[in-house]
Amino acid sequence: MSDMETPRNPGSIEHRIGEALARLAQALRSDDWTRAKAAGLNPAQGAILQLLEGRKNGLGIGEIAGHLGVSQPSATDSVRALEAKGLVIKSEVAGDRRSVRVELTEAGRAALDGALDSPGSVDDAIAALAGDEKAVFLLALVKIIRTMQEAGAIPIQRMCVSCRYFSPFAHADAARPHHCAFVDAAFGQESIRIDCRDHEAADAGARAEAWRVFARGTDASGPGA
Repeated sequence: MSDMETPRNPGSIEHRIGEALARLAQALRSDDWTRAKAAGLNPAQGAILQLLEGRKNGLGIGEIAGHLGVSQPSATDSVRALEAKGLVIKSEVAGDRRSVRVELTEAGRAALDGALDSPGSVDDAIAALAGDEKAVFLLALVKIIRTMQEAGAIPIQRMCVSCRYFSPFAHADAARPHHCAFVDAAFGQESIRIDCRDHEAADAGARAEAWRVFARGTDASGPGA
């Protein structure tokens, strides 16, 4: 068989989905480089600013490293560079001089509101999807991220489905079946959040029960409900 022929067996669907996600990851990294360069940063520094956004008490170096999937020395170097630019500030943890918390400065927030928040090629491509396609895609991503975080492959993400304020399918309204106790309001599937600044992680048992109800209700009503 020549190199130009298409294989008869395209591989498992899981493998092909992984290939697709890898292509998207490459495009996302390219977008990150473009945005970071416009802000005078590198992608790691830009990612740290985005990670810190909305975190009232900041994050420790170990937490930053865990979320970004890098070593603590690498995270330390990036934080040091951001501190030199005046975009973050470090403060000692009370009672433990060896531990620090990293927080955004006003200049860091301004950087996020500028170049780092501009849409990229992946954002444009997602915007081109139909409304129901976006809802299905979002739900699939939530399921993938949830599986990975419960397996310990990634830290707990600030998603609705891992939050103590989230009550899935608490309302009979098919358009807005879920309830957020933080804002005391109902909302729909298309409003499920991947990263909410008001998130507070539920304990493992509560997360498991919320997911059981959410998954059962989604399977019964469809992802666009």
